[in-house]
Amino acid sequence: MADLRSILGGSWSPPKDRAPEPPEQQLRDAMASAGIAPPAAIHLDGTLHRFVSGAKGRPGAGDKSGWYIAFGDGIPAGRYGCWRAGIEHSWRADVGRTVTAVEEMAHARRMAEAIAARDAERQRTRETAADTVAAIWEGCGPAASAHPYLARKGIQAHGARVTGDGRLVVPLYQPDGDLVSLQYIAADGQKLYHPGGQAGGSFWWIGDLEADSGPIYLAEGFATAATIYEVADRPAVVVAYSASNLVPVAGSLRARFPAREMVIVADHDASGVGQRYAEQAAAKHGARVVVPPTPGDANDYRAAGHDLAALLNPPADGWLIPADEFSAQPSPIRWLVRGWLQAESLLMVHGPSGGGKTFVVLDWSLTLAAGREIWRQARVKPGPVVYLAGEGHAGLRARIAAWKQHHGVERLDMWLSRDGLDLNTPDGYRRTAEAIRALDRRPVLIVVDTLHRFLAGDENSAQDAKSMLDACARLMTEFSCSVLLVHHTGVMEEAQHRARGSSAWRGALDIEISVVPAKGQDPIQIVQRKSKDAELTAPAFARLEQVPIAGWTDEDGQPVGSAVAVEADAPVERPKIDTKLAGHRRMFEAAWWASGAEDRDGAPYLSRSALIEYLVADAGMSEASAKQVAKPTASGRLICELITASVIRAEEHGWAVIDPVHATAMMIKRQDKSIR
Repeated sequence: MADLRSILGGSWSPPKDRAPEPPEQQLRDAMASAGIAPPAAIHLDGTLHRFVSGAKGRPGAGDKSGWYIAFGDGIPAGRYGCWRAGIEHSWRADVGRTVTAVEEMAHARRMAEAIAARDAERQRTRETAADTVAAIWEGCGPAASAHPYLARKGIQAHGARVTGDGRLVVPLYQPDGDLVSLQYIAADGQKLYHPGGQAGGSFWWIGDLEADSGPIYLAEGFATAATIYEVADRPAVVVAYSASNLVPVAGSLRARFPAREMVIVADHDASGVGQRYAEQAAAKHGARVVVPPTPGDANDYRAAGHDLAALLNPPADGWLIPADEFSAQPSPIRWLVRGWLQAESLLMVHGPSGGGKTFVVLDWSLTLAAGREIWRQARVKPGPVVYLAGEGHAGLRARIAAWKQHHGVERLDMWLSRDGLDLNTPDGYRRTAEAIRALDRRPVLIVVDTLHRFLAGDENSAQDAKSMLDACARLMTEFSCSVLLVHHTGVMEEAQHRARGSSAWRGALDIEISVVPAKGQDPIQIVQRKSKDAELTAPAFARLEQVPIAGWTDEDGQPVGSAVAVEADAPVERPKIDTKLAGHRRMFEAAWWASGAEDRDGAPYLSRSALIEYLVADAGMSEASAKQVAKPTASGRLICELITASVIRAEEHGWAVIDPVHATAMMIKRQDKSIR
């Protein structure tokens, strides 16, 4: 056996466990890791302590925005953070062992106490700051346009003031109108909030916020807001002071001015933070977002010589047009397949699994892609087709080959996807659009087969349906084409003629088509359920014809083929049989035979007494029920129904059969029996 001591450098023994650092040092290390300069002394006494954190402030300036509260009993734990930097974390000391359930409960209780103490201290600090800033604001003088910061930004003061030490100062108000903090701006642009003041949800404005007309602009910083005010037409411009504050401030403005236009002017920063918060605020509270096309804010954009006014107020896009102009020229419907597939429209073909819907959709798609000009006597405008196939590629390959052979087509202007993807996600749409853009020509039709294979989410969800419909609309707009969704019907019998899932699908469609499977000798039916811009087209019919594919064999050398949808005649209308009336006929005839098969003037005759006797003796009815059945006025009963249908009429004490076909058949049967 080899001696591992020479390899390991001597005898080996497991490393000794290192004792944890003292809890005070662990808390210091946690603060440093979070970007906070810890205080010199740490006290685990359960009270809140303030200190200069050095985070986003000026160390040594007396701005005690750092705080902590720590408990020393049991397992040391607490919370710490920096109000200026927006940092807050929980902390628990490492005691070198697993914490018990009782200790976990004690830790949770201490954290609740720490949060309550933090909130109380924050509120006290804010109240103190509010009193202080009110006095400071009153004592500041008006700023002059020659102030170094204003001169460098090329803006006017617009109500900003100046402190005794020369810094520019602007106020922060809460929505209720209370002054809660100040922002100090040095000549070099460094900004600092008043210690302890409430910044979240606070704002200031330039111009007339109560104006009856004109948009409200919302910007991040004072210089941006001042620049917008100077170039826009009669604006009110609100200063949110930070990107993260755009959302709550936009909410306050929308609650106060529900009908006013709101324009959020975001900074174009490398991180994209400003634009993300602006878009979030716009989506939540209804606003238009403007972002400079070049890096920087609106002030930088103007300083670079660009037309900020045009960026803020782009010319009207002609979205609203006069009705007279709109109706001056005819706009006939453009068709890919006349009456069936409308150009630049959203289409859906649905049917049960295995019902033939893919064969029908392929027949349309391949007709377009093959350049054929007629489908079932309908005019066709051929063009390229993109077929997004999410499943069944092996069968699809054979179906296309069989169709080409059956129709004598050599080349198709058509492309197919290798697999499915989530079309209603950013990545899925990007991949699809980029692949289509790479083609040398644009499709007239994009088929999505099946919808389920390309949808991220639930087809029953109106929200998920909308995201898919939006993706289809983007494809239609970008490529000026139609999009055809292939979908399944529901499972229940009553759901066989509509697409399964949310009602949002049908509401968005321009044309909806059902493929009804063949039953018995009847062909497949192609039924148009909705046509938004035209009259419904009469149903078409198809049957599947098997086509052996030349040169194709399976692994055993057997020929391979596939089916092709070909035109079929409409099914023969068959008279509907009234099963209830047919039953009445049979019962009347059975009673006639039981009574001796009498006739009157060559017509089968049944007396009332003979019918009642039969119903009691052979049909098992009570006499009262049998008499009710024999009443000519008892609606829904045997005699009344046969008289109403002109099968019999009253004759003597009973009834004679007057339906010529039925009467003849009964008399022929009687004659046959007598001969035998």
